Amino acid sequence: MAQHHKLGILGLGRMGKCLADGLSKQPSFRSSPILFSNRSATSGAKSNVELVQSCDVIVMAVKPQNVFEVLKEIGPHLGKGKTLISIVASISTSEIENGVAKGTAVIRAMPNTPALVGEGITALCSGKSSSQAQLKVAKEIFEAVGKVVLVDENQMDAVTGLSGCGPAYLYVILESLTDAGIKVGLPREVATQLASQTVLGAARMLQVTQRHPAALKDEVTTPAGCTIDGLLELEEGKLRVTLIKAVVQATKRAKALAKKANVEGAK
Repeated sequence: MAQHHKLGILGLGRMGKCLADGLSKQPSFRSSPILFSNRSATSGAKSNVELVQSCDVIVMAVKPQNVFEVLKEIGPHLGKGKTLISIVASISTSEIENGVAKGTAVIRAMPNTPALVGEGITALCSGKSSSQAQLKVAKEIFEAVGKVVLVDENQMDAVTGLSGCGPAYLYVILESLTDAGIKVGLPREVATQLASQTVLGAARMLQVTQRHPAALKDEVTTPAGCTIDGLLELEEGKLRVTLIKAVVQATKRAKALAKKANVEGAK
């Protein structure tokens, strides 16, 4: 990120902490201290208002139920020249813009927890007042902890259901593969390493080759071999449809939370 931008992170919940810890490991962010502020502790800022006044780029990482309360506190201290990046799930850019001073650049982001180890994926969308230069700054922040995609705002709930919640789905799969390895006689440490590296390697293959997952699957599946028997069990267990349903349900939940936030914000 350009040196003249001072970054502050408001709220250190699970996702905010992952982002803060991930950024702190990147050389480009070590030379310019990041300010933090939350309910239990602050670093370099005595309050949310002081953080906003001290920084020109603010990442808002508070809980959805607290977002409107926080906006009432910091909104008047924002304005032209300030960029507010929200990673609050289900809260739209227009709702945030309604709670801050006119001219504030609002950008919505949906990162995921692998940002902690520099392997996150973040979707970004812009509000009405954000410029391409300000969007570029947001991209630089999240590219420091993984990859970035740009989406339309009406796709953000789907992003939440897929990549936002996705690590939890994969941890269940990894846990199951590890337990399966133990079941067939492998030590837990070996089974864990085999399962994690297999998932990591398969994902990397997909990224590097840019081939359809079905084509890569077919290359592993030899006639009358072991893989086809395993795939048959997965199909009978409805793994494919279960994962699809998980993403659909999580997306529906994100939409429901957005409606709830709208009602609470109007009070």
